[in-house]
Amino acid sequence: MRSLFVMDPVDRVDIRGDSSWVLMRDSQARGWPVAWCTPSDLFVEEHRPMARCCGVTMHPEGPHFRSTEQEIRSLDDFEVVWMRKDPPFDMDYIFATYVLDLADTLVLNDPRSIKLANEKMFALQWPDLCPNTLVTNRLQDIRRFAAGFDRIVLKPWDGNGGRGVVVTSATDRNLGVLSELLTDEGRSFCIVQEFLPEIAQGDKRIILVEGEARGWFLRIPGEQDHRGNMHVGASVVPCELSETDRAICDALRSRLKKMGLVFVGIDVIGDRLTEINVTSPTGLQEVLQLQGRELGPELLDAALARSAS
Repeated sequence: MRSLFVMDPVDRVDIRGDSSWVLMRDSQARGWPVAWCTPSDLFVEEHRPMARCCGVTMHPEGPHFRSTEQEIRSLDDFEVVWMRKDPPFDMDYIFATYVLDLADTLVLNDPRSIKLANEKMFALQWPDLCPNTLVTNRLQDIRRFAAGFDRIVLKPWDGNGGRGVVVTSATDRNLGVLSELLTDEGRSFCIVQEFLPEIAQGDKRIILVEGEARGWFLRIPGEQDHRGNMHVGASVVPCELSETDRAICDALRSRLKKMGLVFVGIDVIGDRLTEINVTSPTGLQEVLQLQGRELGPELLDAALARSAS
């Protein structure tokens, strides 16, 4: 399968923890030609989705990515296009999905579904699985909600990687200013949730392939940060998949498959679903290190099966 990866520039990729690297390397191992481009390299000409892209080979010793000269190719020259641009999920990201919508070839994850499945809002379609949640742009709503809990979490609806996530309470004299910052003084919406004390035991990442749980691990916050994100100091440790975790995965499975969301990472704290990551999920290398399970080949098999169907 000729494969195109729409992603951040390859010179920014740290191969030690990057999942796109795994997919590209494993594609190459199968003899599949690989190319890459950024979202800004996508364009439309005579109604055809096109890309200014480079062929690339992957090498364990640096330089890890060795690209050919850039050339213009139709997206339909490829059997699969992987949308692997990291968030933020902004209008530039959405515009890239509009171009990808025009492709007749297989795009993973499905660009139409990416637009519908915001990583924080999408989870709210399963309210019985989520923490108590408020979505608002008004301080008075936040104060009223906060009064019902010992602590709450404020976070941007369009954030990623733990950016802008704060823990506060109704008695915190900073609640007003934090709410102003998160809502841009009422001009933007934010998400407010009850604080889950189980975060001390870790934020569980579960990797789903075609809706099936195939890998999982815990991210435990460091001593100086409440967030379970690896880039802010959270440690990664092995864990078991609980019956509650399996029930959450079972509840999501059919919808994810129907929407063409083949590679998904969900986040679970305690017994609550907090996020459904569909834009550029990561965790493949952590699953290999902690479980000895290679999910790259499974994802390539899933792409192959969808392409043939």
